[in-house]
Amino acid sequence: MRFLSVNLNCFLIELSSLEETVALYHCLKRTAHPDIQELIPAARTILVYFDPVFTDEKKLIQWISAQKLEQNLLNMGKEVVINVCYDGADLAHVAEYLGIDVNEVIHKHTHSRWQVAFIGFAPGFAYLISPDHPFGSIPRLVSPRKKIASGSVGLAGEYSGIYPKESPGGWQLIGRTDQTMWDVYREQAALLLPSDQVVFKDISKHPTQVTVPCTKLFSRQRLENPIVFTVLNVGLQVLVQDEGRKNVAQLGVGQAGAMDRSAFHCANACVGNSKNAAALEIYNGGLRLKVMEETVIAVTGAETELWVSYANGYTVKQPLYQPIALDQGDEIYLTKAQAGIRNYVAVRGGIAVEQVLNSASYDSLAELGTVPLKVGDEIRSAQLKTECVDLDQAANALPKVGDQVVVDIVLGPRMDWFTPESMDLLLAQFWLVTADSNRIGLRLVGDKPLQRQIKQELPSEGCCTGAIQIPPNGQPVLFMNDHPITGGYPVIAAVAPYHLDLIAQVAAGCYIQFRKISDFMDIKKNV
Repeated sequence: MRFLSVNLNCFLIELSSLEETVALYHCLKRTAHPDIQELIPAARTILVYFDPVFTDEKKLIQWISAQKLEQNLLNMGKEVVINVCYDGADLAHVAEYLGIDVNEVIHKHTHSRWQVAFIGFAPGFAYLISPDHPFGSIPRLVSPRKKIASGSVGLAGEYSGIYPKESPGGWQLIGRTDQTMWDVYREQAALLLPSDQVVFKDISKHPTQVTVPCTKLFSRQRLENPIVFTVLNVGLQVLVQDEGRKNVAQLGVGQAGAMDRSAFHCANACVGNSKNAAALEIYNGGLRLKVMEETVIAVTGAETELWVSYANGYTVKQPLYQPIALDQGDEIYLTKAQAGIRNYVAVRGGIAVEQVLNSASYDSLAELGTVPLKVGDEIRSAQLKTECVDLDQAANALPKVGDQVVVDIVLGPRMDWFTPESMDLLLAQFWLVTADSNRIGLRLVGDKPLQRQIKQELPSEGCCTGAIQIPPNGQPVLFMNDHPITGGYPVIAAVAPYHLDLIAQVAAGCYIQFRKISDFMDIKKNV
């Protein structure tokens, strides 16, 4: 067992095999340490999130090291039967690669014991392993397909998997199923969860459509809620966000949520909402709203101009971080940001939107939640309970285009995959934030790319928000709120949690310099 630093509130456990990883994941789930907040299993690792208020990584490492792992990995979790029509585009190629006929491939797939090791790549995408190892290691396609149909059953490496929705991919396709792998309106959105056992049933000769009933619906927006705004213009992007989704990593879903958490909380405090009430996140200004019913708003975040055109004909520039009373017929407009890039508009009583996995947030990678606002949309009040407004709110200093921003980082977990010169370079040079950046990640460019000293392929492993991943070109990608929960490129460091709000306001054209705040942790323990 090897324990590697990731961030101030999480660390990575590396193990010698997938089977060992599954066993430790079962053990930690079963024992349920009160200070472990979330576990993200992957091929050879488990990312452990903990509450730094009540414990520290050294105490948790000692506790985890003392756990005894069970050898029997099966007979854990529920059994799920997946009906498969074996007519995949790569079935014959897989048979040829293995030196057997097609019927033998189908027989091996349906007569092997499969279990969900972890969820990754996309919400509900289960990586299935078999202790029987029926196919050894199946190579991925040299050129991935741009579109693979939902329900496609495939093989890659030592895994089998089922695509939960239409997406690109490079797995060898051997069949298809009509069973719904991912449905946010089902009580359990993902049909398969880590530790579940899977039995594949061949229905090629008698294909029948199989549907999975939706046993519970999430509450939908009530159309009788009063309309407070009509959207006249949205600029580049306007999203509904709250604090995001919590403890859903086992479904393959990230947290999402407001990028600048501090500004989001301030906006709600200014209008007397609870701190997690849904609000609007505006990217680089351009929002224009018409008021349909009297209300109170507050705008926080990026340095911008907030103009209110009142129904009586006057147009007034209003301050940020203060409550503003509006009447029917008024209009508000946010100009392009002068410093920072994201604003938050909170409405007293909150915004009425559908909750998906207990959050109103839009996740741009998983495509979950309320879709981005467009011209003509109506914004309704959630009529939530409110309190007295808090006027003691202030803006943080935010970077302008061209500014140099110093950001604290924690080294690891794959720091040792890079040359010593690259580690010095990571901290010494300024990294330009490119225009090819979004809520999934910031793409950075430096004069000199980073070089690896370990060239082998890295099995997918959990990544935290703020992780600095280094692809083959040596130019960093800094993961943001909508990032995938697992990644296949080595992570050299991660932005400290207290600087994530600052990173959320860094515009393209700014420069980032990383500052190390802790040494690399690499602790080895016997299993």
